[in-house]
Amino acid sequence: MSTVLDVRGVHLRRGARRILTGITFTVPRGAIVALMGSSGSGKTTMLRAIAGLERFDEGAIGIDGLEVGGGRKLSGQTLRQWRSRMGFVFQFHHLFEHLTALDNVTLAPIHLHRVAKSTAETRARELLDSLGVEHRAGALPRELSGGEAQRVAIARALALDPPLLMMDEPTASLDPERRTDLGVLLQGLAARGRAVLVSTHDDVFAREFGTDVRRLVDGALVEPRP
Repeated sequence: MSTVLDVRGVHLRRGARRILTGITFTVPRGAIVALMGSSGSGKTTMLRAIAGLERFDEGAIGIDGLEVGGGRKLSGQTLRQWRSRMGFVFQFHHLFEHLTALDNVTLAPIHLHRVAKSTAETRARELLDSLGVEHRAGALPRELSGGEAQRVAIARALALDPPLLMMDEPTASLDPERRTDLGVLLQGLAARGRAVLVSTHDDVFAREFGTDVRRLVDGALVEPRP
């Protein structure tokens, strides 16, 4: 399998505090990698660094052939190219409250990447349908259930058909049935050639649905348990 995400020797500091220390791992196409750790271990910061939301100090991160090095601030066309390679689903979804589900999904394609509105809406409806929430296309976020909001957020993350999908603590507010539904959904996305990276403290979910489990302790990767 080809490598979609390549993280090599990433260090990130906030003042004198080391948040990430020499992080190295890969996520191949078709894989679901679970990045595990307790609160404060650095797993969400790692995802934010990959997403270009937080600058890292040393090392390199590559996504599908595009690479950035430590200390570099992404901007302009480079940032747009970088973010078109990845979709990020935040723990609390962060849907725009004044926009419908459909408009949330089409926002970036239309306004940042200049995709024609008709093309963006067709793609958005296909995504919402594949995720089982097309019938909620006209609903505002406050009208959605937690599970529906998460699926709309996944559709938004996939709107530009990125090779990498990242999710931060996706099972935090899900009951066991919805957690299984999410795992099956992610397996389907991976089976269609996408790379998936999930940060989680949910050991059961990680071991049931992850193809690889990596564990962070105090900002450093540790050897997996036997």
